[in-house]
Parts: sequence; C-alpha cells; structure tokens
Amino acid sequence: EGILKDGGTVYGVNTGFGVLADTPVNKDEGLELQRRIVRSHAAGVGDPLPPEAVRAAMLLSINTFSKGHSAVRTKLVDQLLRMLNGGVTPVVRSMGSLGASGDLAPLADIAMVITGKGEALDGDGQVITGAKALRDADLEPLELALKEGIALINGTQVMTGIGTLALLDMEQLLRTELVATAVVADALGARRDAYDPRVFEVRPYKGARISARVLRLLLEGGDLDGFIEKRVQDAYSIRCAPQVVGASWDATAWVRSQLEIEVNSAGDNPLVFPDEGDHIQGGNFHGQPVAQALDLLAIVAADVATLSERHTNRLMNPALSGLPAFLAKDPGLDSGLMISQYTAAALVEEMRALARPASVNNASTSADQEDHVSMGMHAALKARRSVEALRSVLAIELMAGIQALDFRAPKRPAGPVAAVYNLVRRVVPFYGDDRPLGDDVARMTELVRLGEVVRVVERAAREPLGW
Repeated sequence: EGILKDGGTVYGVNTGFGVLADTPVNKDEGLELQRRIVRSHAAGVGDPLPPEAVRAAMLLSINTFSKGHSAVRTKLVDQLLRMLNGGVTPVVRSMGSLGASGDLAPLADIAMVITGKGEALDGDGQVITGAKALRDADLEPLELALKEGIALINGTQVMTGIGTLALLDMEQLLRTELVATAVVADALGARRDAYDPRVFEVRPYKGARISARVLRLLLEGGDLDGFIEKRVQDAYSIRCAPQVVGASWDATAWVRSQLEIEVNSAGDNPLVFPDEGDHIQGGNFHGQPVAQALDLLAIVAADVATLSERHTNRLMNPALSGLPAFLAKDPGLDSGLMISQYTAAALVEEMRALARPASVNNASTSADQEDHVSMGMHAALKARRSVEALRSVLAIELMAGIQALDFRAPKRPAGPVAAVYNLVRRVVPFYGDDRPLGDDVARMTELVRLGEVVRVVERAAREPLGW
C-alpha cells in the first residue's frame, strides 16, 4: 500500500497479468482486478484431484503466506485454516497447469471457494457449491484485498502437495520392497554373502549400505540360507538388490531435499520485503526444481517395479526356482499365480511410460511472455500414478514369495520373514485350487498401503532397522 501511495507500479496490483503486465489498471479498480484474476484463471478441466492432494495444497499455501513475503492479510490465512479444520475441500480439476506462474488453474479453483464461489466436497464426498460448503462450516465468503487474488494463484503448491504425498508413499514402498526381497531371497534359498558389510565398505553408497544392513537383519535365522549348495552366486535381481534399492533410496533422498526446500519457501510474484519497504518481480513460482525432482521419483518407482517383477517371475519359473510351476498346487489343472505376474508386467510397462520426463517439455504461453514452463503438474500426476502402480506390483511379489515359502516347508524361514508370512496369511490364504486372484491382490495392496508389512518386521527384527 505504501508503494502504491507513492505512485509505484506493482505487478498484478495496478497492472494486468502476463503479457499485459505493462497495461496499467486504475487504482479504484484494484479490488475488482483481484476478483477477476481468480475467476478468469479457474479454467481447469479433467477429473478432480483427490481430497488429500487439495488439502495438502491448501496447507502449503498457508505456509507460503506465513513467510511474510506475499502481502496478504492474516484474515486470508485464517480463512484457509478454518476451511481445513472445517472440512471444506474445494473441487480442483486436475488438468490445466503448466507449472510456471505456478499452478494457476488449480489454485484458482481453491481461491474460488475461499470467496464463496466454485464447488467443494461435503462430508460424504458429494459436490456442493462453495457458498454452501462455507456456510456448513460456519464461514463467510472472503472479499479479497489488494494483491490477494494473485497471491492465491501464484506458486507451486498443488504440484508440490501431490509430489510430497507421493514421496512419502514412495519411501514406505522402498521399505516394503526390501521386505519383499527378503521374503523372495529366503524362498529361493539365496546366499547371504552378497549382503556382507565388507562389500559395501569398498563402495560406500549410503542407500546400498542401509539396504544391505536391512536385508541382513531380515534374513537372520531359519533353515533356508543358501540351502541350494551347488549355487555359486545368485541372479542379479537377488544378489544386486541392495545396490538397486540403495540407488533408489539415494535418489529419493534428493527428491526429499528438493521438496523440503519448496514447501518452506515463498513462491509468489511479486515478492514483498517489508523491512526494506521494497518489492521484486521475480520467478519463484517456476516449478522446474519440483518438476525435475518428481520426474526422478517416477523413474525410481519404475526401476523398483522392474526389480520386483523380476523377483515374481523368478519364483514362478520352475527352471529358476525349483518350485512348482507358477506356484500352483497342481500345475496343469491349476494355473496358480501365473496371471498375477502378467498383471505385474503390465503395470511395469505402464510405469515405464510414466517415467518419461515431463520437465524436458515446453509450451510458450501469454503471447510468449511466459516462454518456458516446467510441466511440474504433469510430473506430479505421473509420479502419483506410478507410485500407486508400484504398490500393486509389490503386493503381487509378496503374494508370490509367501506362496513359495509354503512349498519350502518344513524348512523354516528367517524370523522377520516368518512374521511377514503370518501377517499375509491372515489376509490372503494359501492358493490351492484356482480362484480369482484380483480380490487377493486388492487385499494385499491395501495391506501394503497401510504399512503393515513394514511395521511387522520392525517389531520382529533383532534391532532397529534404521531405514
């Protein structure tokens, strides 16, 4: 307000937007300008984002505004907080963001509900008007002040919210894959010497060292350690699992470091610096750091899925496992788990397509004023889909590994592996006579999603796993 009082120009406050930045707007039209930018930018299409992604974006907006560089009132922050606590979840269309100038269209959907427009979900997940959603939460529509319209739609909060949720899921799935690898290694009677700590002291990647240590702890005890004596060494997918999963851990750690910076940053434009009485038109809304990180997350997910599917295949193939074909009780009459491996392979192929980077693409918009964009929203949506697919791939691997252990009886699995066996068998019974596998995969996938597989080995291991 001081800058405007002194006759200064502030982008998006007394100017137009994008290529219209040099077009002045009369000061008595400033409030109408904020209303119109929200309305005009609510142009998204496609399926709505899941509620948790929208709520994550709202929380990130609160954190961004709290940095004090967006020139918004505490009243706006309070409105967002009350909406979160009151269960007001805007309907946000998933398509429409190019990831530079931020997530303009999806953030505008959120801003519409803040002002009593747009659509939201009620407690039963039904679509209602934004005005009714606010009334149900005992809230009034907020009249936007100067700068608040552009502040609400500038930034990477939507792509970052989706990406952060995908990252947290991915970290849990990396732990799950180590558990599944231990189950498969035990069922195949794999040698443990490939996981010897000395191997990882001479090539000390952090992720590989952690992965090997976890596998050593998960494979303690039992009768299956290298019981196939003629085998000099195991296949790459078993022997090199710490190196493969470890590389994924290290890559995911970098993704986390990027997102930790982003969620705690001011991504607005213009930025205000109250202590200096200054403002700067910059580019912190550009999503390239997030886009590249989430592209990498999709690559990591595809790589882990490839390893997992190879484990499943090895268990199914009697020439490789020494087990009944497709882990069937009566191969020939029964097909066993054969088609679940097809499903895993199909999911992996989908994930390979999703691993193609979005951040190398570009589109020029706003009459070439905005001539480089990040495609960060596309990267986020790809990462989310890939992580969801990985969950089912790991579920199939675990189902196959547990089924294989039944055929190794009376040999005993390692202690933590036995704990996983008992957990899974409470949800998915032994696959005897052929039955539809889809329900089993769905139940197993939910067990993975809830983190039960990870928690059971954390309780069963001799010491903390440190992952």
